Amino acid sequence: MTPLRRLLVASVACAALTATAAQAQRGADGQLNIIYWQAPSTMNPFLSGGTKEVEASSMVLEPLASYDNDGNIVPRLAVQLPTVENRGVSPDLKTITWDLKPGIKWSDGTDFTAEDAVFTWKYCTAPDGGCAQASYFEGVANMEAVDALTLKITFDEPKPFPYTALVGAESPIIQKKQFENCMGAKAPECTAQNFNPIGTGPFVVKEFRANDVITLEANPNYREADKPRFQTVLFKGGGDAASAARSVLETGEFDYAWNLQIEPEVLTRMEAAGKGKVVSAFATSVERILMNFTNPDPALGPDDRSVYKADGSNPHPILNDVRVRKALSMAIDRPLLTEIGYGRTGRPVCNVLPGPEQYASTANDGCLVQDIEGAKKLLDEAGWVPGADGVRVKDGRRLSLLYQTSTNSVRQSFQSLIKQWWAELGVETELRNISASVFFGGDPASPDTFQKFYSDVEMYTNNFSGVDPEAYMAQWRCDDIPGPSTQWQGSNINRYCNPEYDALTVQMSKTADLNERAELAKKMNDVLMQDYVLLPLIYRSGTSAHSNTLGGVRMNDWDSELWNIADWHRVK
Repeated sequence: MTPLRRLLVASVACAALTATAAQAQRGADGQLNIIYWQAPSTMNPFLSGGTKEVEASSMVLEPLASYDNDGNIVPRLAVQLPTVENRGVSPDLKTITWDLKPGIKWSDGTDFTAEDAVFTWKYCTAPDGGCAQASYFEGVANMEAVDALTLKITFDEPKPFPYTALVGAESPIIQKKQFENCMGAKAPECTAQNFNPIGTGPFVVKEFRANDVITLEANPNYREADKPRFQTVLFKGGGDAASAARSVLETGEFDYAWNLQIEPEVLTRMEAAGKGKVVSAFATSVERILMNFTNPDPALGPDDRSVYKADGSNPHPILNDVRVRKALSMAIDRPLLTEIGYGRTGRPVCNVLPGPEQYASTANDGCLVQDIEGAKKLLDEAGWVPGADGVRVKDGRRLSLLYQTSTNSVRQSFQSLIKQWWAELGVETELRNISASVFFGGDPASPDTFQKFYSDVEMYTNNFSGVDPEAYMAQWRCDDIPGPSTQWQGSNINRYCNPEYDALTVQMSKTADLNERAELAKKMNDVLMQDYVLLPLIYRSGTSAHSNTLGGVRMNDWDSELWNIADWHRVK
């Protein structure tokens, strides 16, 4: 109970006090209905880079600390945030020591200890494991349980920003007892564990149906006796963004709908029905088109298709030329896309790192102006000659691209417009859309995930937890490329490898001065942008909706939107 609530309770009569206390009992508010139109395929965020899995699992699994709705780091399983001042971080910045809250239980009633945190690090860094969140453990040399409630992390080098490993919704702690036989290549085979993780969070999985519905109930061992206020959660997946919004804003069937990627006029009309409220927050989310730096030709087979070869023997036959990538970017009218697809919930952008503000570069703003004629000249210079049907040809190869994304009305509108603009250049574009539940799933056997990248270009939104971009910008390192040996997990979806870029990530990991870190982040952003590794389109706010009867929601685009679900309650 917060100090404000205690003050309010103290100011009312005894009868009102009794009524308030009764309302604050765990589970007193019945069932909470949530809809994520992208259905989770697992409850293990280490086996999927998809936001939907991270969000769903955050109701069950917790990190040492989270980011609040203002981007501040707040303790969760830890007593306090370690700093140099409180001696939690060593003066040489090579160690950080976390003191864990005493008395925390896993949902099965066993004690949560520092050994579970150590195990989580070993689990994510195990050979052949393909951990989707490996970048959060970059630079960790060792973790040790000093005692049951003390975790010490040692880094290879001084770590000016040590709040990456086990911090934020993408890097939670899993139970050693449950997952100790699921290491490395065995990780995706542990279906029972991955679907029903034991956690310390406010809810427990009762039933998990992949790509469909999750039912949860209040964790009887949750550390705050009066939370969560809801006894059960129905977490529905699937459908589309428009129907999800309608179920909250118009019909009132659901209490919360996530990621409302809907045309602005449609969303405004739905909100006018008066049953709910649209909430949004800008942080770091960018809708982007990724360039595939490897060859996705189906004829190559599963072990070579879209697989990076260190000897450079498997380059993309068209997109390996930066002039082609730049031309594709120049043809896009980003302000028009923003107006059509997002309105007030989006801004045209030329950076993959749009925020926080001190990290935002201004060196790439030229992309805000569409330049079809300039793009044509670049393709002429690159040797692509218009054919009889208008499609450019070079060395007998047509300038033809497969462009894939998830199924969503805004994204299909973008595909159609971009296809038209690229056609003006002489580019032939085949469009493909895949169910979001599959596209953003982590199934290593599926050919249709964004990690497999079995297309020439693909489009989606990504972001990062918190306000420091070190781990995020490290995602384009050579050693984080997905492939068969990593169960197709890894954050470098583009298969981009640039040793000079890797060196910048190492330099940032050793730099303490905030201004210098900002300059390094901008420099890394500019390398990616000026090499046209990906084409940023829209700086998106997180946009969701909740019913007028749901209280406690604090919209957060720095962490999981469900970061404070234990505080959500029914407004009478």
